[in-house]
Amino acid sequence: MTTEQTPTGDTEGAASPAPAPAEGASGGATEAARGAAGEGVAEVAAGGAEPGAHATEAADGDRDDAGAPDAGEPTRGGRADDADASARTPSAGATEDAGAGSGTGGAEGDAGGVESGGPAAGPGGSGSAEGAKAPSEAEAELAAQRVERERIARRRAERQGPVESGGKLSGKAADLLAAVRAVESGEKASTPSFVEAAPAPRRPAPEPVRRPEPVPVAAAPDAETVGAVRAVLAEGGAPEALAPQAAAALGEGAEDTLRADPWQLLRVAGVRPEQADGFARALLGAECRPDDERRGRALTVWLLEQAAVAGHTALDLPALTEALGKRAVPDPDEAVQSALAEGDALVFQDALEEPGAPPAAARTDEEEEEEEVPVRVLAGLERYALAEESLADALARLVNSVPKEAEGPWEAAVAALTGGAADLARQVAGHGLVLHTGGEAARAEPAALLGAARAAGLRVCAVCHTPDGARRFAAHLGEQPGGAVGTVAGLLSGASGPGRDAEGALDLDLLIVLDAPQLDVEAAAMLAESLPDGARLVLSGDPAVLWSAGPGRVFADLLAVPACPQVASRVPDPGPLGELVSGIGVGELAQVEAPGKEIVIVPVRDAGEAVHRTVQLVADSVPRAFGIPPEEIVVITPGHGGAAGTRALNTVLKERLNPGPGRFGGFDPGDRIVHSPAPGRTVPGRVVRADAEGLHLECAGAPVVVPRELVESRVRHGWALTAHQAVGGRWPAAVVVLPGDAADVLTRPWVYTAFGRADRHLSVVHGVEQALPRAVAESVAKPRTTRLRTLLRVQLPPAG
Repeated sequence: MTTEQTPTGDTEGAASPAPAPAEGASGGATEAARGAAGEGVAEVAAGGAEPGAHATEAADGDRDDAGAPDAGEPTRGGRADDADASARTPSAGATEDAGAGSGTGGAEGDAGGVESGGPAAGPGGSGSAEGAKAPSEAEAELAAQRVERERIARRRAERQGPVESGGKLSGKAADLLAAVRAVESGEKASTPSFVEAAPAPRRPAPEPVRRPEPVPVAAAPDAETVGAVRAVLAEGGAPEALAPQAAAALGEGAEDTLRADPWQLLRVAGVRPEQADGFARALLGAECRPDDERRGRALTVWLLEQAAVAGHTALDLPALTEALGKRAVPDPDEAVQSALAEGDALVFQDALEEPGAPPAAARTDEEEEEEEVPVRVLAGLERYALAEESLADALARLVNSVPKEAEGPWEAAVAALTGGAADLARQVAGHGLVLHTGGEAARAEPAALLGAARAAGLRVCAVCHTPDGARRFAAHLGEQPGGAVGTVAGLLSGASGPGRDAEGALDLDLLIVLDAPQLDVEAAAMLAESLPDGARLVLSGDPAVLWSAGPGRVFADLLAVPACPQVASRVPDPGPLGELVSGIGVGELAQVEAPGKEIVIVPVRDAGEAVHRTVQLVADSVPRAFGIPPEEIVVITPGHGGAAGTRALNTVLKERLNPGPGRFGGFDPGDRIVHSPAPGRTVPGRVVRADAEGLHLECAGAPVVVPRELVESRVRHGWALTAHQAVGGRWPAAVVVLPGDAADVLTRPWVYTAFGRADRHLSVVHGVEQALPRAVAESVAKPRTTRLRTLLRVQLPPAG
């Protein structure tokens, strides 16, 4: 590595090999997040939950996520970077707080947004969608997700009884579970005491009945409904701009729902409890009380939703009740009971497996009677609970439907390969599910597998998290993306891929999913459920990168359950950058020889200097030293807010690289942008032009038109990104900005992901002193609370 010491910031003048940063580093890269998701998830994160910036930056809009909103934008289901990107890091100066103020006030808009004093309108705030004439890829994907959830719900309703795991419950846990069972059976909730038998092993679900045709996109709320909701919001002092969102979230009769239960305003993304309380006080007057059952129920659901934003699919019940208590709910247990009775939430009991102990499903009745099995009681939203159960069922079906011996074309595919690719092919030939781990260079192995399987006459497809990932993977095959290589979103929406058979299953023998750590539980369930019996599924990715933007940690959970073969690639990433990133992955920030100045350290003293040196590197030093144009350089910083966050950096980079009046929502032709067509998805691109139709973009080589009313919520400048926005992509050069006040938010996965986005050159604008090596050595990702491992242990025997 080379330490930059010249005052000009020229990488050619780099001298000393020691990466010693300047002293007294300070500034503001990440703002304190005392906002909606931050407070909620930090509270419910006790005992293993993840109180990270994924959620904590949500209300302020300063979270590091894939397509997260800026300040004043509502949470859209995306997430912040790794959990350790703590919400408690103050920026220099005053902290932005989306919850400042009272009543419904507190969300501050960025540029031309909703008036200060309320949560800003989010995506869909206009009640229209991109592509009015035909559903866009994002709309088709969202529609597919809705239908998948409906199908899962139907399957769940057909089951004879609740799926259980664990042993005996008593006290409050038993009462809560009894309440759920009573509601499911149609009886009135009661509080009996009972002893539960050991759960029976779950059998793989039969192949699902799939839809053969795409589903039309749901219509936006009509103008009359939106107008009625707007009147209720105005009466309660809430921003009228929330009307389209509220109408869409609450459905038919939304205005009556809000009058009967003002706290239902919390179902609108970005609205915080104090804002909903203010709205309720304005509508109910003296009848508005902290112990109102409606308030407790709505807060229970809101806390579970914020936990999902932070990546959890469920929460430990004690953590949930504790968080409700901190929200001034007098009787948290009663609030949870009410939410369960109304079907707003579900409760689960999962066995706590001890090391060396047989799975709960493998214990005999005698063993169960002799030893009481410890359990944990979880609460969660039905949406994610059903997705996890559906995913476990689908994976069990795939595992059990593939013959253990390779036959026919698979033998030919294995024979055509050598080395690590042959090892991978042998496992895939005899197993329905195979996990493959490795870095960027390891993509060559699944690429070789795809090529050999296709040559053997098998129907194959590979999908990546981003269009850039699909381009890089296709390059291993010597072809362009399309046909056998696409994206997860494109495959799920039907915009790309092999198509579906008469029963709605993907017409495939082999599906390879790259960037597997980025799969959230819903996308993973949709992929697995879409595969026919006998198909093979390969999940390939780098387990050291940041986890998915959506809830769940599918790839990590599967790696933790020895239920399928795991193939670790032996292909290292080359060069000094590969050596540096590989060391970070195992917790070591080592000195790396970089004779070609592949890695340069640029010490800074404060955030202002960090911004100045970053602009100098992007606009002058790196292009001059390495011949890489500015449009091929990415800037990565820990958060959106602060003096060196994405907003500040994008402002100065635009002034330097593409100055203009920003007449269309702050954008001009030629601006680099990131487009967020759906929650958790970010696609880099550039602005082409603007007209009455909307903002015309070019994203991944494809034209995109964003209607005028959706520009603020779906498009932002893209010279500077967060690590979660950058994950899945690579650039010829990357400038990673680490100002002084980012010290407490750094984690090993964040550093690994940010440093790993560079192909040829990495500049580190370094102002965190020893916090960087300390984060790499000590700050691993905090766990997410999920149920997938428990479900898989019950369904799948350990792989032989």
